[in-house]
Amino acid sequence: MTQMRARLRKPLVPVDTRGDGGFAVAPLTVGARHVRVGLQRWVSTLVVTGYPREVHAGWLEPLTSYPGRLDVSMHVELVDPTVAAGRLRRRLAQLESARRSDAEHGRLLDPHDDAATEDAYSLFHRLARGEGKLFQVGLSLTVYGDDERDLARRVDEVRALAASLLIDARPTAFRAANGWITGLPLGLERLHQTRTFDTDALAAAFPFASAELPTHNRGRVGAGVSPGGVLYGHNLASPSLVFWDRFGCDNYNAVVLGRSGAGKSYLVKLELLRSLYRGVEAHVIDPEDEYRRLADAVGGAVIRPGAPGVHINPFDLPLSVRNGRITAPRDALARRTLFLHTFLAVLLGEPVTAIERAVLDTAITTTYRHAGITPDPASWTRPAPLLTDLRATLNNPALNDPGLSSGDTPAGAGASAAAAATRLAAMLHPFTEGSFAEPFAAPTSTQPDAHLVVWSLRELPEELRAVGTLLVLDAIWSRATNPDDRWPRMIVVDEAWLLMQQPAGAQFLLRAVKAGRKHWVGLTIATQDTSDVLASDAGKALITNAATQILLRQAPQAIDTAVDTFNLTDGERDLLLSADKGHALLCAGRHRVAFHAIAADAEHRLITTDPAELATHTHSLDDPDADGGWTDDAPSARSALVDLGPA
Repeated sequence: MTQMRARLRKPLVPVDTRGDGGFAVAPLTVGARHVRVGLQRWVSTLVVTGYPREVHAGWLEPLTSYPGRLDVSMHVELVDPTVAAGRLRRRLAQLESARRSDAEHGRLLDPHDDAATEDAYSLFHRLARGEGKLFQVGLSLTVYGDDERDLARRVDEVRALAASLLIDARPTAFRAANGWITGLPLGLERLHQTRTFDTDALAAAFPFASAELPTHNRGRVGAGVSPGGVLYGHNLASPSLVFWDRFGCDNYNAVVLGRSGAGKSYLVKLELLRSLYRGVEAHVIDPEDEYRRLADAVGGAVIRPGAPGVHINPFDLPLSVRNGRITAPRDALARRTLFLHTFLAVLLGEPVTAIERAVLDTAITTTYRHAGITPDPASWTRPAPLLTDLRATLNNPALNDPGLSSGDTPAGAGASAAAAATRLAAMLHPFTEGSFAEPFAAPTSTQPDAHLVVWSLRELPEELRAVGTLLVLDAIWSRATNPDDRWPRMIVVDEAWLLMQQPAGAQFLLRAVKAGRKHWVGLTIATQDTSDVLASDAGKALITNAATQILLRQAPQAIDTAVDTFNLTDGERDLLLSADKGHALLCAGRHRVAFHAIAADAEHRLITTDPAELATHTHSLDDPDADGGWTDDAPSARSALVDLGPA
């Protein structure tokens, strides 16, 4: 015999009834319809005697989601197939005999007997073909109350709820003790009030299904990665918890939309921290230096582009080291050239004409060639050029490709190319010799290898935030797409609207979102600019390619767009307009669930950004020298498609 319980309650423990610090067994008082355990717990048991004719998946979910203290216990016992066949045969004989008797005496057919006969024949045929089995099932409901009056009220509520499901639940009069024992996790069935279930009906109730959100882990788990989902918080519609495994979805991307102050970054950091527990490697693009305390606590790395001595060279080729040898993709140079076009479009912030794009392509190739880097992979280990070298190429007509000014080109094309090169060189001046030259003035200063890497963009000027986000995302993407370094990774792009303001940046982000699943990468796109994201085609494409969508409180001006995009109901619309801080709606396909994000005290200290709390507490942890057991189990980069020789 097997017992299933919707929620396991804390078992009874000895209590201090003597007043001297000792312990004694809690007293048990048995009444006609209730049991009193100890001095405060009143318990009554209802046994189910009537069931609906047809059931669906999750038909017990309203009972298991009852907002009070209620245990749903089900005892299942397999019926031997030979015994089941004999019982069905006798039952069919009784039903057929009753039908023929009614027909001979001219009585109207009983619709209940007619339906029972049809069901019995269908079950008999399935049993004969081995398509199902029969089970004896006993279902009981254990209700708890604070006192006798509260218990009676809750019993009436549960009976009314069961009646709405076409379930007849009756009190266990003068069998209260047996009912209480049946509801305990002991596997003892003392009521002996069972009903015959077939396999399909039992499968719809076991395990206890929820129509709100599947919480089981459907994702593939790699070495060093713990199974299961991430705890998001409390379910607002039931006393259950909300777990979700984004790596078990069709794709691993998530989008988080909410107005400023709704708890968007708090939720993203909470999911990130709990994903690290599972062994997921994480990279964060942090525009406001909000993840530093979290990274310091778990032994992560913090990189601050824009700070003195911190440089990122956009001309770096995606090289890696494998077994002491440097490797790279076979089309590394061509891909880097294409990325530089995107980088320069975001950097300059102005539309580039066709002739300027041709000049840029020629200048990039020439710059690489003068640095000794050619399509030959053997040359890729040489130091990459810098942005200043590209500007020097544009300023020196002798370095330009002769094809742009040769006699084979139309009249005036050479002059147009020279004018375009001069204009592009002038536009690059602030980033090579002017106020914004520091981030690009030297080769890349660091290549971190940690289980959590935070790229803090706070040191970057506001004018360089978008291009800084693009460069950091490219550096992360180069690591994540290493074919020999497969590992579940999360890439968090906080305040993604900074990058999406530039069409080229939005397209790069969209390509990363679409290709992330192939590389075991899930992007988290968090932004407060909901209206602009939903109004653009690129923003809608980002949402479409995110299997996990989380909505927090929305501004009234943006709610109509959100309703149309996410097909929200009136209730969900009202929830998002009036949601408290930390309340969110998780949308995953046809599944919708509202929850409240919860964090432990230690987690809260690491992820909160409330100025009042930060002002009253120091940034140090209780034990700043302890690493909390965090280890860097992520393998080092080892991708290789082209062998370039010893490192």
